[in-house]
Amino acid sequence: MTKYIFVTGGVTSSLGKGIISASLAKLLQARGYRVTIQKFDPYINIDPGTLNPYEHGECYVTEDGAETDLDLGHYERFLNTPTSQANNITTGRIYQNVINKEREGAFLGKTVQVVPHITDEIKRNIRILGESGKFDLVITELGGTVGDIESLPYIEAVRQFRWEIGYSNSLVIHLTLVPYLSAAGELKTKPTQHSVKTLLEYGIQPDILVCRTEHPLNQDIKRKIALFCNVNASAVVESIDASTIYDVPLLMLKEHLDKTVLTKLKLPHKNEPDLESWKDFLGRLKNPTAEVHIGLVGKYVELPDAYKSINESFIHAGAKNECKVRLKYISSEELTAKNAAEKMQGLHGVLVAPGFGSRGIEGKIDAIRYVREHNIPFFGICLGMQCAVIEFGRNVLGLKNANSTEMDEKTKYPVISMMEEQKKIKNKGGTMRLGAYACELKKGTKSAAIYGKTRISERHRHRYEFNNDYLDQYEKAGLIASGINPENNLVEIMELKNHPFFIGAQFHPELKSTVANPHPLFVNFVAASLANSRKK
Repeated sequence: MTKYIFVTGGVTSSLGKGIISASLAKLLQARGYRVTIQKFDPYINIDPGTLNPYEHGECYVTEDGAETDLDLGHYERFLNTPTSQANNITTGRIYQNVINKEREGAFLGKTVQVVPHITDEIKRNIRILGESGKFDLVITELGGTVGDIESLPYIEAVRQFRWEIGYSNSLVIHLTLVPYLSAAGELKTKPTQHSVKTLLEYGIQPDILVCRTEHPLNQDIKRKIALFCNVNASAVVESIDASTIYDVPLLMLKEHLDKTVLTKLKLPHKNEPDLESWKDFLGRLKNPTAEVHIGLVGKYVELPDAYKSINESFIHAGAKNECKVRLKYISSEELTAKNAAEKMQGLHGVLVAPGFGSRGIEGKIDAIRYVREHNIPFFGICLGMQCAVIEFGRNVLGLKNANSTEMDEKTKYPVISMMEEQKKIKNKGGTMRLGAYACELKKGTKSAAIYGKTRISERHRHRYEFNNDYLDQYEKAGLIASGINPENNLVEIMELKNHPFFIGAQFHPELKSTVANPHPLFVNFVAASLANSRKK
């Protein structure tokens, strides 16, 4: 039967449960096991789709159109396998499902309670992936920290679930902090002890402790933690700060995390993990032969997690090109036509980021005009592509004050407008054009050459589209639609002729870039920026 691994956190948030989960999954996958990871988020939103990026970082979209937590991006980038709606569950969805069942009379008039109804729904969602027959191991990451009010139903559900399936078929990994007090000059284990004590109060004995630390844990400290937390000394794993998240699988391999997991689950160790391609990626990442400076123009630049997948895509593309990509975050609210040259001085390429709303839109348009006129490689994603269309309409086609109806409903030249099927929708959550859609590339275009094929599929998250009423005007002036959706004729990619690299994508290519398969648009954009740097 499928085996289950639960990853909980204690002491503080942001210790890296997602990276530990992804790293363990990578090691198990490299041994030949079929592994998937799911994330349970304790907030009451149905999904992060309506959350401000400042609140929760980026919203990651899966192939099947689910708006999910950014940790699913880590899962896909490490494992190179797609996730789905079943891989991210929120308290909001759990309660919504239970309430819907209550309204339908499914509980036969019984009083609906957290135990057993909410916990049963949580357990049902844990089982979905395991019972699909596709996986040998399911890793479930529980958001938040042990002791949070919001996390209690999940902890109780895990306690019940382990009792039901048998303790040899599941285990709990608890991630805690072992802080270093510089005044005392020593590492402190009490936070970990108290965190485990809290977990024990809820009826769960962790099997493995992963200790996040800035300094190495010696054997004495490991034995002390093991003794007071009632685990084997071999089950106390050091997770020291790394220079890159892609080091973590190798660090966990060194700590024998995968072997400890397999031993406790009574699974064969099979072959040693095959990580040669991963090590090759790390070698190119850490030993670049060149450097390129790229500007990222957006309105959430104060929080890098708002553009997490874009940042990681540049890491993948940089390694592929054997160059270090140095990103410069530029606030679109502070960028104007007057200071564009100053803001973008020394940049070899510019990416204009996705987003929603009118705030910072004119700065993005001014940035695009500057790079278009100065032959600097440009890459626009979603709203970035739409801003390129607006800029070209205003400054090349002479469509004065051309705009998107998202920003100006009464614009005389609505070069970007809402899809017809979107106009009647009032609810915000889960109502955009979401998930994977097909795209046909025109032969002879730069986009077709980059992909090396004419039929592709990419993920979307938007409401507004290029207005095809203006397509002839744009193409005659040199901004051509090189990618079209074959089903509804919507423009997916725009590219400018006679420019080193000027491509706007309506979709989100960053959502499909992985360590094993860097996205070709990012790889070629970095290559064009590198060529521009050498030219300069």
